[in-house]
Amino acid sequence: MTHIRKAEMVLEKDYRISEVDPRLYGSFVEHLGRAVYGGIYEPGHQTADKHGFREDVASLVKELQVPIVRYPGGNFVSGYNWEDGVGPKEQRPRRTELAWRTIETNEVGTNEFAQWAKKVGTDVMMAINLGSRGVDAARNFMEYCNHPGGSYYSDLRISHGVKEPHNFKLWCLGNEMDGPWQIGAKTAYEYGRLALESAKVMRGIDPSIELVACGSSGRGMPTFAEWEATVLDLTYDEVDYVSLHTYYGNRDNDTANFLARSLDMDQFIHSVIAICDYAKAKKRSKKDIHLSFDEWNVWFHSNEADRQIEPWSIAPPQLEDIYTLEDALLVGSMLISLLRRADRVKIACLAQLVNVIAPIMTETGGAAWRQTIFYPFMHASVFGRGVVLQPVVKSDKYDSKDFTDVPYLDSIAVLNEEKDELTVFAVNRNLEGGLDFDCHLRGFEDYKIVEHIVLTHDDLKATNTAAQPENVVPRANGNSRLEAGHIKSMLPKASWNVIRLSRNK
Repeated sequence: MTHIRKAEMVLEKDYRISEVDPRLYGSFVEHLGRAVYGGIYEPGHQTADKHGFREDVASLVKELQVPIVRYPGGNFVSGYNWEDGVGPKEQRPRRTELAWRTIETNEVGTNEFAQWAKKVGTDVMMAINLGSRGVDAARNFMEYCNHPGGSYYSDLRISHGVKEPHNFKLWCLGNEMDGPWQIGAKTAYEYGRLALESAKVMRGIDPSIELVACGSSGRGMPTFAEWEATVLDLTYDEVDYVSLHTYYGNRDNDTANFLARSLDMDQFIHSVIAICDYAKAKKRSKKDIHLSFDEWNVWFHSNEADRQIEPWSIAPPQLEDIYTLEDALLVGSMLISLLRRADRVKIACLAQLVNVIAPIMTETGGAAWRQTIFYPFMHASVFGRGVVLQPVVKSDKYDSKDFTDVPYLDSIAVLNEEKDELTVFAVNRNLEGGLDFDCHLRGFEDYKIVEHIVLTHDDLKATNTAAQPENVVPRANGNSRLEAGHIKSMLPKASWNVIRLSRNK
């Protein structure tokens, strides 16, 4: 019995979904574990610059071409006093950090993070505390960050050595405020009212900002849908985006089912769009609310280890998932899910960036390396800029424990008209053999295949480590060819594929 499956796709140059907002390839750095201390920042490290930031980490971040990074949380932000992280470092307080039960030294704060963001060429997506704080702190923090000068908080920033305003343009109105684990958790009505009033004073300081309202912490929350509907009913006129968060795991070691979980992500996105459009209809509004998928990833490997951490330590190794090939395949499919709805998902943040459920890992005092998930994220960020095309896909399918009719092929294509390049991203979910892939191109008669990158490994559980940083790496050894306007490929079993074409000059 053959284990090869078949899939066909049609790409028509004029059938388009949307331009990709570059912020779809954002990430996230929270004051959690070794994301900041021992991750992006480690004075005394052999690669540290004069400000204490690791150059080796900065170099890997630049490789990902991340356009925006969410900061400083996450659960952390709901108990964070922004004033603790500004001014002379020697005067900053050490705080008990209740979200993750550690001690926060506040050695890195707003100004240092803004400095690091400039260093790596990214913008900051700043979050405000709507858990333990509210309208007044939101107003003052906005004045500190974005007002040019001549007022108390803007002059305070200037006295801290930052003459020009940061001009952060994208702000999260709190984090996961429906979660009982959240400091200052609220009902939808309580949160919606607070978010609305905070939004008004923040826009009063800087009318040019964009704001993200908290959606449900996940699709499985008991108040999901009702939460979004209530929050948007209250905040619709003042916000631009609603947030989505999701993480997937493979605790029962059922890889076929695990690789199908991006179908759940598709449905989550579809549902939130429907709620946003319901709110739009109810308001008789002309404005669309877009989606900010500002936490997404695979997360489950470190759960047991995290329970053993000694409380009240400084920057312990928390949430340090070591990722496998199969994790990279699901991350690839999750990226495809985001691109499929690029018309409404404008912002997304891979959570997180360094050490904490991250594409980049470091040893404190030692090396930095790329995890398996680094590669699909990097490929999408570098080659997935432009216009997403609407594919027509016909694929063999399978059923798994939680999903029916799962296509073996998960694929999308992005056309970069500036560069005259077309990129096809494809995951082969077939664990038993190859996928016979036939992609009919219409309107691309003068294009040629530049390369076919493949990420795969004989072992689905293969990882990259400090000792073996290149165990799972992409290779340009794919077998795609053009025949009479068709891309013909045999996608290797359990593989992430990037097929790049460019116009003949």
